[in-house]
Amino acid sequence: MIRTGDQYRESIRDGRDVWINGEKVNDVTTHPSFKPAVDIRARIYDMQHDAATRDVMTAEVDGDIVAQGSKLPYTQDDWHAKRKAIDTVMYDIGGIVTRVGDETVGEMWSLWDGKDILNEIDHRFSENIERHIHQVIKDDPFHVSANTDPKGDRSLRPQDQDPDMLTHVVKETDAGIIIRGAKYETAAAYSNQAFLKPTIANWGDAKLSDYALGCIVHMNAPGVKHICRTGFTGRAPERDYPLSNKFDEVDTVMVLDDVLIPWEDVLFYQHTRAATFIRATLHRYSAFPFVQRTLSFADMMIGAALWNVKQTGLDKQQAVMEKLAELAVWREGINAHLTAAVATAEESPNGLLMPNQSLLFTGRVHAMTNLPKMMHLARELCGGQICVTPDAAAFEHPETGKWLEKFYSINDSWIAEDRRKLLALARDLVNSDYAGHRLTFQLFAQSPPFAHLAAVYRNFDWNGPLEFAHKAAGLSDRVWGEKKQAAE
Repeated sequence: MIRTGDQYRESIRDGRDVWINGEKVNDVTTHPSFKPAVDIRARIYDMQHDAATRDVMTAEVDGDIVAQGSKLPYTQDDWHAKRKAIDTVMYDIGGIVTRVGDETVGEMWSLWDGKDILNEIDHRFSENIERHIHQVIKDDPFHVSANTDPKGDRSLRPQDQDPDMLTHVVKETDAGIIIRGAKYETAAAYSNQAFLKPTIANWGDAKLSDYALGCIVHMNAPGVKHICRTGFTGRAPERDYPLSNKFDEVDTVMVLDDVLIPWEDVLFYQHTRAATFIRATLHRYSAFPFVQRTLSFADMMIGAALWNVKQTGLDKQQAVMEKLAELAVWREGINAHLTAAVATAEESPNGLLMPNQSLLFTGRVHAMTNLPKMMHLARELCGGQICVTPDAAAFEHPETGKWLEKFYSINDSWIAEDRRKLLALARDLVNSDYAGHRLTFQLFAQSPPFAHLAAVYRNFDWNGPLEFAHKAAGLSDRVWGEKKQAAE
């Protein structure tokens, strides 16, 4: 059944091995580096019970109330409901979070679509993935994704260097498999479990079979150690950096030191074809909530930029309106791809409804390739004051505050404190070290650009343009047959 925030907090007080800044963390729910993200995830759980939001955040499945994000999608209405739930969360918390569970559970749906492939090696694997999908729906865990390995020297196979550079199986036992390696994983330290998947590699090489592994890892399992990057929370006062202090999702090197994975948690093993399949289809569903996060980010940037030019009376200048229009075109392009991907959704091999793959992945490319340019456009609209404005303490001190009150007050509507708050938001959104981290993080969270384009290449319908050009040129049917076969 759906959890409360307190039940989630209690579930991660389980003796897990977490480290940050050279310190062992006794309780991730209260440690200052993790508490803001834990509190946001707890709030999302509580929204499932809050009378004002529960109808948006939950759905009924076979008489049970379940989390909207975990509900399997069979109709367009399911996707509309998921989209509304995400928008509701972002507005409620007043910011953007990427890894909270709904965006990664879809990766297991992708593997479930390949159950025929899993059955080639062992029917228990497809049974395991189906059971785990329904277990997530039933138990409502905070479920994340373990994806990228350290990799080491990528010109060498893992067997030709330290083999732990890619996570692999070192031994089979009656109880399960023993795995070694490491994974980079956002939110691992304060989640319940992860879908561990093989990294991007040449899975046509059968010698990599020990590395062709998909399984469920519990975050408190013996041998799992979380070594976290330094957080942004607490580096500077929240009044000056409102996003850094509230929405930092801590990333982890999750070390797997001879971790036992019970057979019931093994989703595939020694199956390079399954590894190839999951790498090719990994974001079949999860790209949708990821791209929707970028839409929320676009709205926040537009809002911050537009309020800035309204404050300073520049919003009616032609050059300013053109820049705002560029942001709007980017935003509406993302919105259009998401909307169209649902409107033309396709049935998956396993009977789920997946967003139109070509439109979803081209939308992701549109969103992500333009993100750096749009962030800089927002900087231009906000102006240079986002990098030179003093901190909140200076506004409050009697000696310096009177001068800042004078120079930052614009009129009776826009007093200095409101001007300072807006500049602080804009600075943290597009110009702080946290903003730079968020931009770079997209290369990890949504895969690198080459993977985005590869997904488009695999899912675009090339036959339509080929047939059109074939007819226009008057080519023979023999040529068309060869070209069609090559495209397919």
